[in-house]
Amino acid sequence: MKRKIVSLAALATASALVLAGCSSNPEGSTAASTDNSGKTITLWLAGGDTPDELREYLKTEFNTETGATLNIQQQDWGDLVTKLTTSLPDANNTPDVTELGNTQSSTFTNVGAFLDITDMYDELGGDKLLQSFVDAGKVGDTNFALPYYFGSRAVFTRSDVWAAAGVEQPTTLDEFNAGVAAVNAANPLNIPDFSGFYLGGQDWRNGISWIFANDGELATVKDGTWTSTLASENTLKGLAQLQELYKSASSAPNDAKDSNQYIYLNDSDEIKDAEGAVTANTSLSAATIMAPTWAHWSIGTLGTDADGKATRTWDDTKNAVFALPGNDGKPAPVFAGGSNIGISAKSKNPELAKSLMKIIFSEDYQTMLGTNGLGPANSDYVDSLGDDQFATALIASASNSKLTPAAPGWATVEGSLVMEEFFSKIEGASDLEALAKEYDKKLTPMLNGE
Repeated sequence: MKRKIVSLAALATASALVLAGCSSNPEGSTAASTDNSGKTITLWLAGGDTPDELREYLKTEFNTETGATLNIQQQDWGDLVTKLTTSLPDANNTPDVTELGNTQSSTFTNVGAFLDITDMYDELGGDKLLQSFVDAGKVGDTNFALPYYFGSRAVFTRSDVWAAAGVEQPTTLDEFNAGVAAVNAANPLNIPDFSGFYLGGQDWRNGISWIFANDGELATVKDGTWTSTLASENTLKGLAQLQELYKSASSAPNDAKDSNQYIYLNDSDEIKDAEGAVTANTSLSAATIMAPTWAHWSIGTLGTDADGKATRTWDDTKNAVFALPGNDGKPAPVFAGGSNIGISAKSKNPELAKSLMKIIFSEDYQTMLGTNGLGPANSDYVDSLGDDQFATALIASASNSKLTPAAPGWATVEGSLVMEEFFSKIEGASDLEALAKEYDKKLTPMLNGE
């Protein structure tokens, strides 16, 4: 596939928009060397998804294997594009290796921000790696970024509320749409501002599942030029279903985004900080949400562990999780969450950065990702996720998941919040096709980095 190359200047423009808004001795690793004892490389990890245990493993293993030091710095997702845009071109400030969102990969690979690691592709997993993520990190046949971990969105319900409403777990998307509307209408517990399905007005990351389930696309590419396709026939079918869900099943605010929906499934309780101050109050207000499967750690009865740390205990009598069903016998094609990882083209220590990549893609580390609920990049180690209901839902939903368009300007699209803007207008639109055409005109030049 030919991709249009955009300039670093264009990427800098995207960052401005974001500011306004997003094993022991692994095979092939280098032996410890005193020549590296004074060297340090930096790894940027996005958000808090990588547990502390895995971070400590990387630092220890990297030092053992190379003699050098690994400095791990956590970056917030909200300003990651901005920081990468300013830091990657600067050899004195660039991270040597960085995690970034799978949907952000195409923008940075198209401007030459990452090192060509095609010669390492087979060694790091090759065709056993999650191919949709691999494709997001490629330009032509050249690999620049590879999958770090995958997640996928599943349906979480208060099964006790569904049962009280007399509605059974759906097996098709049509049944799901009808079911959440029926639960919403029944509101068996008489909860104020209740949602049969909590779907925020700006939550496009979950909403696009209905577009994909109707064989619609956000954009298409021909001869290297991308075109937004919100007004295409199949995409409009999905948008019409979404509009009906907003009206019949959700009381979520029109400005609500894809953020912490799990709190609406929990019974009333207080959330306190480390000093004991109440930071938020939550109460049951929804019967259904969609969220990455690792959200289950935040769903259930609030309690404390032996060290006094707040925990939640999942209750099978009150909660259920399953892949969003499609109408073709397969799970609906939900948006695939997760990250890619690559080496900065400006790294002053590329060989050490490659050593770190070998550790990350080793059997030990890939297995550790799985045991912590993060989908391993290498399919050989997916079994490490286990076989509980959360792993089952993750594997099923990921089996038919999709990514956003691998367009050079997709990071600009996300940074501009134009998708949030478009989705916030769906419920109240009297003419969905006209609305879609309006936003197709906005999105097409952005997709192409213009």
